[in-house]
Amino acid sequence: MGAPMDMLAGLGDNASLIIFLVVFLVAATVLKELLRRNRSRHYRFRPKARGNFRPDWKVIARNGEDQALASASEQLRRVMAADFKSRALLNRSETQVFKALDAAVVARNPSWQVMAQVSLGEFLSSPDRSAYAAINSKRVDFALMDADCRVRHALEYQGNGHHQGSAAARDAVKKEALRKAGIGYHEVVAGHTTPAELRRLIEKLVPHGC
Repeated sequence: MGAPMDMLAGLGDNASLIIFLVVFLVAATVLKELLRRNRSRHYRFRPKARGNFRPDWKVIARNGEDQALASASEQLRRVMAADFKSRALLNRSETQVFKALDAAVVARNPSWQVMAQVSLGEFLSSPDRSAYAAINSKRVDFALMDADCRVRHALEYQGNGHHQGSAAARDAVKKEALRKAGIGYHEVVAGHTTPAELRRLIEKLVPHGC
């Protein structure tokens, strides 16, 4: 009886070892897959000589494209599920100012145009990406564009409640960016600027043309 019992005991030890090895291999495989997925969500770098690194731009571009595609797909899904309707670009008082400005600009120089609600990122550029991001989505109420389609002056309509919250800080950012780009900044105050005053302002800002 001693020998069979010893054989069973040995078999039990082997079975425990086999189970341990199987569990270890499964855990290692899962960990490897998690690490691979984690790396795919970040920039991959390949080592160079002397401990320097350079980015694998092909991987970065591919990951960026994949993320952009996924984001666009999600945006499309949400848009398809929602309802939309048209609305006025300007409110009533802004519309009155726009019409007065447009009439004054056309009378002064027909080659110039008045644009409304223009994003600064559309007519300003900067080699500093973070600085550009700070102004990209900010808008000016009105922009005076010359015959070469360059914005020469920005006009901000200061309506009722304009300076609430962080409006003053946002205006300061816009003013500084416009100043550095050599673009004029002018304020039109609600209730204190008449069509005649707007015409005089346009005569100062827009050169006379045929």
